[in-house]
Amino acid sequence: MKTICFATLVLGLSAFTASAKDVDFHTQVAPILMKHCYECHGGTEAKGGFSINTRALWLDKDAAEPGDGDGSFAIDLMRDDDPESMMPPKGKPRPTKAEIETLVKWIDQGMAWDEGFTFAKSTYEPPLEPRRPKLPKALPGRDNPVDRIIDAYLAKQGLKPQPPLDDAAFYRRASMDLIGLLPDPAEVQRFVESSDPKKHEALVDKLLTNDRGYAQHWMTFFNDLLRNDFTGTGYITGGRRSITNWLYKSLLENKPYDQFTRELLAPTPDSEGFIKGIQWRGDVNSSQTTEVQFAQNVGQVFLGINIKCASCHDSFLDSWSLEESYSLAAIYSDKPLEINRCDKPTGEMAKPGWLFPELGEVDAKAPRNERLKQLGALMTHEGNGRLTRTITNRLWHRMLGRGIIHPVDAMETKPWSEDLLDQVAIHLSDEAYDLKAVLRLIATSHAYRARSLPLEEEPEPDSYAFAGPLVKRMTAEQLVDAIRQVTQTQTTNAAKKFPAQKIEQQTGTAIDVFTTRASMLPSDFLQRALGRPNREQVVTSRPQELTTLQALDLSNGEALNKMIQQGATSLLTKHKDKSPHEVIELVYQRALSRDPKPAERNICRRMLGAPIKQQGLEDMLWSIFMLPEFQHIR
Repeated sequence: MKTICFATLVLGLSAFTASAKDVDFHTQVAPILMKHCYECHGGTEAKGGFSINTRALWLDKDAAEPGDGDGSFAIDLMRDDDPESMMPPKGKPRPTKAEIETLVKWIDQGMAWDEGFTFAKSTYEPPLEPRRPKLPKALPGRDNPVDRIIDAYLAKQGLKPQPPLDDAAFYRRASMDLIGLLPDPAEVQRFVESSDPKKHEALVDKLLTNDRGYAQHWMTFFNDLLRNDFTGTGYITGGRRSITNWLYKSLLENKPYDQFTRELLAPTPDSEGFIKGIQWRGDVNSSQTTEVQFAQNVGQVFLGINIKCASCHDSFLDSWSLEESYSLAAIYSDKPLEINRCDKPTGEMAKPGWLFPELGEVDAKAPRNERLKQLGALMTHEGNGRLTRTITNRLWHRMLGRGIIHPVDAMETKPWSEDLLDQVAIHLSDEAYDLKAVLRLIATSHAYRARSLPLEEEPEPDSYAFAGPLVKRMTAEQLVDAIRQVTQTQTTNAAKKFPAQKIEQQTGTAIDVFTTRASMLPSDFLQRALGRPNREQVVTSRPQELTTLQALDLSNGEALNKMIQQGATSLLTKHKDKSPHEVIELVYQRALSRDPKPAERNICRRMLGAPIKQQGLEDMLWSIFMLPEFQHIR
């Protein structure tokens, strides 16, 4: 799986004139391709769907015909004078006649390609084995391993740690991140008034022992990750299976992540929906079959790698090959699986195989169920550090707004701190694969407790430097739940249609459909507008930018307007004896975990009127719910 860097080539060489000798790919062909083709078709670029990164990618697009240089499409384009079709395009340096003849001769001679060579940019080879980094010396009062690594990192970058959040803001952030709910104002007040130096750690422990709150909140994360939903494509026709009951029970019990993984890869009837994928109706592209979906989903979810590109041809994003992708798919297949290249049968049959044979192999001759068990064992092998790095990187991203490796599905990319990633990952295996232990490690660090920063624009891949937590938007589910918390309204009667009884039977936990969280209910128009996905694909991060559709629904949407009307009615009914001043205090404390400022109080009084008017209360609620301070986790 090694990638040979193009930087090893002598880029300054001029093209050699064709001679009677064999053309040398390394010294003659590669410099020409780098000079004239790489910018648009090399590395991560593949304009027009064509990449020069490997020989196979040339053949996939019929760009060259080995043995027939003059008849090859790529040569035709290089010789073309038409500005609409010539390559390189107009404005770019044209290859000389000698350079073109060198390429023609290379193709005539069979397109020899140095073994293992690729024009792909990345030269970083992510480690497979877990690693226990040596921790830097702790600063006074900052002995959490996360802080020890980050403090040393910041010092090296010439940066200082961000100042800490105030106690009320920390309570709100931790509650939203760990159980997805706004905190109770009375609890916040007691926390603020406490002088216990260990109160932050105690709060994190208290939140993580709220098993039901934890499970219902993290259902959103895992439903997205495992493309599980309550309704949608495939459920009506039987082409898709829900894993909701198994997933909720697993989170409620805090099932160890290695066991969690094995039960998804070698499933029980309750958990088999993940590897079965979606059986699409009608004819589908070969890369959309359930067997190939299996390879794509397993690679992305558990290893953070992109096998989708390698499901049609050798990947031009990294070093994964079509053969490796189909080998993983064949583990799941219950019949011989023919390799298709760009949806065309090759006549070659895939041999079931694991991506990292240095850890062991799957017995290709074993029955499918046994192969899946072997895959589960290999995936959770103590030597597979990629499993622990991938999930802990996802948790870090969820808690601090950006992964140690970004994006979280690009685990072939170098992290901004290898020591931090390895330390958090090794903590997971040290703690018997307890995901809550990782969340506790992160949430009890000073790095997590620091004030958040906005990310003004996406930095260049190699220029990002961690300075502190980033501001995060609430998920659609969190926003809906938060509005119901503030207004003390219940879920609608439509929630009765949700089969909560099945979950109750599975877990022994009563599920009340009138107080059930949005994560446990089918999506609605408002949540879809706010970014809740349909989960036909694995979703590992949701967009943080506000779209035009979301802005319209928040400002004038019928669904939100109805929720606010119900909320105003609920507040007026339950607090009819309270003064405008008391209602304003109550709403601010529930929504923002703070008292209103004098200017805010005056504006709200004018909105409410005396006595409080329904419309005035609706306007006040809408104004507060539209505040970035409400919608963001800071």
